[in-house]
Amino acid sequence: MIIIKLGGSALTVKDASTPTLDEENLDRIASEVSYYNDDMIIVHGAGSYGHIYAEEYKIGDVITNADEHLRRIEGVCKTQTSVQQLNHDVCQKLQQKGIPAIAIKPSTFIVTNQKRIAVCDTTIIKQYLENGFVPVLYGDAVLDMDEDIKFAIISGDQIITYLAYDLKADRVILASDVDGIYTDNPKTNPEAKLIDEVTQDTQLNTTSNENMADVTGGMNGKIQELLKLAESNIHSQIINAQTPGNIQKAVSGQNVKGTIIK
Repeated sequence: MIIIKLGGSALTVKDASTPTLDEENLDRIASEVSYYNDDMIIVHGAGSYGHIYAEEYKIGDVITNADEHLRRIEGVCKTQTSVQQLNHDVCQKLQQKGIPAIAIKPSTFIVTNQKRIAVCDTTIIKQYLENGFVPVLYGDAVLDMDEDIKFAIISGDQIITYLAYDLKADRVILASDVDGIYTDNPKTNPEAKLIDEVTQDTQLNTTSNENMADVTGGMNGKIQELLKLAESNIHSQIINAQTPGNIQKAVSGQNVKGTIIK
């Protein structure tokens, strides 16, 4: 079984002021994913559908009074509704490409404690897999056990780590908007070099790889989650979803430009 993480930056216009779908990219990506015909889970990021509201309503920050609590509730409602709309569009497109995509809402079975997964019953996911479906999950706003914050944003990166452990995935493919992990931010430094392989011993300039507007942790958050998987000998690969053919090659087991985490 493989788990594919489709970055929100590849599916949406992430810096948009309102939730905006990148319809051309989504159509191509869904076509490429369809080349894999075995057990598969797809997890996608929230992109502009989630980050806008998560930032505006400061979901995950400490709540100091009743008014803030009410405002967080409003923010959670808006975030969940928005990311659920994105998930609907993603599933619909996957279905058009012949993939039996079934939407699974993370906030219905995941609870965090200090923003880390504390409760996650994967029974329903296993049952859908056994019946031939492709579960499609996504970054979401969830309940948190910490009484100081009450709510949190659960990233798709954290979800893939948990599922890969629990379901004993063979491979994890993380399709983002860059070719992999670089020595510096490739979007601002043309001299940045791609790192082919990363382990716990690799020295990384993670600050320069960060997108500070990303409420789920940016590239550094992705690296940390994937290194946890590597400890259980589950290798993962970061590739560029913006490059046509990359996802098709990756799911087909072909060599593709990117970074291996092991």
